Amino acid sequence: MLRMEPTAPVAVNCAVLAPLVDTPPDPALEVSVIVPVKDEAGNLERHLHALAVQTDAAGRPLDPRRYEVILLANNCQDASAQVAREFGRLHPALALHVAEITLPPAQAHVGRARQLLMDEAGRRLQGLGRPGTLIASTDADTQVGPTWIAALLAEIGRGADAVGGRVLTDRAGRAALDRGTRMYYLRDVTYKRLLTAYEHCFDPDPADEWPRHHQHQAANMAVTAEMYWRVGGLPPVRSSEDVALYRALRRVDARFRHSPAAWVVTSTRQIGRAQDGMADKLGEWAQMCRQDVPELVEGAAAIENRARARANLRRLWQTARLGLTPPRQEIEDLAGRLGLSVSFLERQLAAPSFGLLLEAVEDNSTLHLPRPPLVEIAGAISDLRQGLRDFWPRVEQGVIA
Repeated sequence: MLRMEPTAPVAVNCAVLAPLVDTPPDPALEVSVIVPVKDEAGNLERHLHALAVQTDAAGRPLDPRRYEVILLANNCQDASAQVAREFGRLHPALALHVAEITLPPAQAHVGRARQLLMDEAGRRLQGLGRPGTLIASTDADTQVGPTWIAALLAEIGRGADAVGGRVLTDRAGRAALDRGTRMYYLRDVTYKRLLTAYEHCFDPDPADEWPRHHQHQAANMAVTAEMYWRVGGLPPVRSSEDVALYRALRRVDARFRHSPAAWVVTSTRQIGRAQDGMADKLGEWAQMCRQDVPELVEGAAAIENRARARANLRRLWQTARLGLTPPRQEIEDLAGRLGLSVSFLERQLAAPSFGLLLEAVEDNSTLHLPRPPLVEIAGAISDLRQGLRDFWPRVEQGVIA
């Protein structure tokens, strides 16, 4: 079911665009997978093969009518589009739509390419008129797991509005990193895993139960078509578009699930296609290693204080949403801890969503309170491990190993 729309690059110079895909969606379509591509000819065959052989949780082949892939080759100087079309010709069961586009310089960035793709997927799914259809985002240097689509759908079936899946790095790529850069990377992964568990001790999220993780990256992120349009689509940013979308979802209290079951493996290249991505971070760690600069992070005490404050804030907001008056003393105590005026906090408790309240508090509390001193990451890891032993003795095996 290969679709090649259009067959030649199209220059984009206006806000209102023609559809990237002319072929109507299959009536059974549930998931539209979007893939922005910029000079990825060497990665595309592996990437598309992983999408072509998706299975359900029991290992049975997934019905290919349930999902499609929209691939947008933007401003490519290589044969990316041709490679994709040839793959589609050899795998006709995969509903692969290949489009080429030339973005003007001001729009020639991954944020715009992903926005075009997600808008296209959202329009196609919206036209089906069924709830629960899903826009799933990944990248061309990434191989999705064999049950990736099934895992995303399972999370939506359990009530999630959006999903951030686990993004792992290629084992061979990690091994090829110099020893120092690899150490910085592994310490960062360990710290964030422990941080997530530690926050869960003091401020568990019913919509994001344990086990969970910390990632919501464009290489592995999905959102229902309804929720995508509810937040106004993908924010128009040059990079970190995944962070911008996550923040937009948080503002409306979308049920966001950080699912370990929906995993992908991405590259460890140090020359990337997008600003502020994994490649930039690996390059930063490599430079820090050469200069013997320690990585400084938030310590366990600061993480606990923030999580406890967020839990208290949520409880006060929920009280107000019930039409009850939150205890004045609790408001005063929390305002003092956050460096906010009592009147400001009282006004913000009337916010229509907890996400908007949290954003207002985060934006303003930093103006009045000095930030806690950062600590070296090795010490933070040690403190978090000890804290988990103290506060969560029955934590899942492996989190504090």
